[in-house]
Amino acid sequence: MNCVLEPGNILYDTVLFREVYNFVGQALPCWLSWFVAGFVIIFLLVNAVLLGAAVFSWLERRLIGKFQNRLGPNRWGPFGMFQPIADLVKLLFKEDLTPGTADRWVFLAVPIMMVAPVMLTLAVVPFAKDTALANLNVGVLYILAVTSITSVAIFMAGWSSNNRFALFGAARGVAVLISYEVPVVVSLLGVVMLAGSMSLADVVSAQTLPFIIVQPLAFFVFVAGTAAELNRTPFDMAEAESELIAGYHTEYSGIKFAMIQAAEFGGVMVASAVITTLFLSGWEGPVDRWLGWLWFLMKVMAVATVFIWVRATFPRLRIDQLLAFAWKFLLPASLINLLATSLEVYFLRDAAGMLTRGDLGIMTGINLALFVVCIFIFGNLVREKVRPVAPVRGGAPNLPPGVTIVEAD
Repeated sequence: MNCVLEPGNILYDTVLFREVYNFVGQALPCWLSWFVAGFVIIFLLVNAVLLGAAVFSWLERRLIGKFQNRLGPNRWGPFGMFQPIADLVKLLFKEDLTPGTADRWVFLAVPIMMVAPVMLTLAVVPFAKDTALANLNVGVLYILAVTSITSVAIFMAGWSSNNRFALFGAARGVAVLISYEVPVVVSLLGVVMLAGSMSLADVVSAQTLPFIIVQPLAFFVFVAGTAAELNRTPFDMAEAESELIAGYHTEYSGIKFAMIQAAEFGGVMVASAVITTLFLSGWEGPVDRWLGWLWFLMKVMAVATVFIWVRATFPRLRIDQLLAFAWKFLLPASLINLLATSLEVYFLRDAAGMLTRGDLGIMTGINLALFVVCIFIFGNLVREKVRPVAPVRGGAPNLPPGVTIVEAD
């Protein structure tokens, strides 16, 4: 048949799709070649997310076991490596229940809507040079749009379950997601201005200096906001098991629960890939010719390990502390970073609108100082002031009016 994608086709820049299409197009009709190439892309996305979720769940349980001076999973396979497979088999054979009073179709759609944004986000992340499944010129905007679906899925889970605890967990989860979405979006505007493009491949190419040192405040805001959107400790108020059973997915069991967990664990790996692309120079490394994918995976695992480290270190925040951190710390910090970056780009770029490595070095010095100042100022702003209780005569504390002390027998 000799079906070949020509330059100018909307999918020509999608290297993997183009190669598969051109290969199978030598023997298959053009319409069937489209189907086969699309199936290959979907197959890779689904398995990448599920495999990433399995690897991350094993790594997290092992590392947290080390942090807490216990063994972690160690029965199934060497070092417990087959434990994710055992968990999947167990969930596949568990009874899949749907509450009788639930909104059945909305209830069933939630696991799909939880997994879909993870796969769609992974589709635009370049693993190495010219290896993104879809090289969009609006990749950053696409990621922000796709990941916002999660808040809708969480609300659907709580509402359709017809369970007050699930609804409370969904309400808190949506409040957190909406609150943290604002500083996350603002923090990425500085990255887009420096790169001069919203394409993820262009963002990587623009990082002659990694943006983690050129934009430290944006990096901090983005990582903190991403952790909150992923319901990671210390921001996991939507799944406060000690208060709301399991939060918005209380009524989910069996394979539907497995899909929600795969979305959460796989989401951490995809978020680590996005952070690597935006702030850690993506596939760039000491030797880029054939090892770009190796540097990329190493950086992704390093970022994922930091997420695990934070979970094992910090306690869960209260809901008021959680929202105060978003509105009183991250939002003003992201706005200040945006203002500073706008001024720096305006005054430092050359006549062609480009920023040299020296310009990025100057911005690094300014932004690092700005980062320290913002951490100090806004950290003191959100930190609770504990006032000492002034003693009075007789040794009793000076309590507010109407407050008494009840002594136990």
